[in-house]
Amino acid sequence: MHDEAFAADPQQVYDRLRAHAPAGPVELAPGTDATLVVGHELALRVLQNTELFVRDARRWKALGEGQIGMDNPVLPMMAYRPNCLFTDGAVHLRLRKAVVDSLSRLSTARIRRDVEPIADYLIDQFSERGRADLLGDYAKLLPLLLFNRLFGCPADIGDTITTALSAIFDGKDALRANEELTGALMELIARKRRQPGDDVTSWLIQHPAGLTDEELKDQLALLMGAGIEPERSLIGSALVLLLSGAGGRQSGMRIEEALDDVLWNQTPIANYAAHYPVQDVDLGGHVAEANTPVVISFAGANSDPALAEARRAHSRGAHLAWGAGPHACPAKDPAQVIATTAIERLLNALPDLALAVPEKDLQWRPGPFHRALVSLPATFSPTPATRMAAALQERATAPGAQQQPLPSSASAPARQESARRKGFWSNFLDIFRV
Repeated sequence: MHDEAFAADPQQVYDRLRAHAPAGPVELAPGTDATLVVGHELALRVLQNTELFVRDARRWKALGEGQIGMDNPVLPMMAYRPNCLFTDGAVHLRLRKAVVDSLSRLSTARIRRDVEPIADYLIDQFSERGRADLLGDYAKLLPLLLFNRLFGCPADIGDTITTALSAIFDGKDALRANEELTGALMELIARKRRQPGDDVTSWLIQHPAGLTDEELKDQLALLMGAGIEPERSLIGSALVLLLSGAGGRQSGMRIEEALDDVLWNQTPIANYAAHYPVQDVDLGGHVAEANTPVVISFAGANSDPALAEARRAHSRGAHLAWGAGPHACPAKDPAQVIATTAIERLLNALPDLALAVPEKDLQWRPGPFHRALVSLPATFSPTPATRMAAALQERATAPGAQQQPLPSSASAPARQESARRKGFWSNFLDIFRV
């Protein structure tokens, strides 16, 4: 599951396994074995049975015996961390309640209000060129900047978090990037304890669960990591549908329909949710040994022939893109609002946006866990970089607003150079004063 052949056509692996049993042996990385569950019914059973299958990766036998090296590429995604993804029982309930309660305070209006200026800012960075990589220039950066906003990051901390998370996702000196991310999050927590704000970090600190700084750091890292990478892929894959012959802007496919199609057919987190059976267990003909990883293929389960009718109807309640059971994704509604708003803003700004290469030539990033494009080149008619100025003008004319100097389109190169020098988040804050 780690080579380019799997990245190009993962469905052939799911189908081959399913021909023998609803679960079977796979290799996540060289020398890293696991059981992959591809049957929908079996996936639900594993996800919901907390007595037989636990999430604590400290049970991983091969890792404990030193058979898995600390430089193994799957460890950043699978190694134990004391957050609500890798814990069980009362500890999990306590941590998850803090996360769920804090995320529930994010209204749809708040999310849209925060996404729109970030989208305008990013579009202004490339709109005068007439071409862009909609992943690298837009879908990747928008969630990074948005999470800085939602978590109340000051300029310096936000720049560090943005750079560190980008390096971790891209596999560039991930160990150092993780250290920088940890340091930035601990500094953010210290600042928010002194000066709380209207943001997720402050709400987590104030939650009755009484999370320690270490627990706060791990929940924040989980929320950012689990939110940013899948959001990028959700936006990118939906744009492919909307700009290609499969959906096409001429076909009338709605953004919500494109998102549903992606969740069914190009599930951003395709394989994950490692469980560790407390005893040897027969999974429909394949025996998974105790304390070995049993990974759920959300993509494989979604393509199970048993769901043929639900797939035709695009029934939202049937697919497993958001998981199921006590560890189901707590942020599916915010994630869909973010994607919808980001895509709306882009399509409205660039009405003749089109793919720059045939859809069949798009490449997928290798890796066992995600379904993610390498890039998404697009072309469009160049337009002036005046969206930020328009947004500021709207704010300036609002009742009680203070006048601020407005950036002109002629200053776009200077703004882009400032973004590279200071960091996207600092530059955004300088312009919008948010």
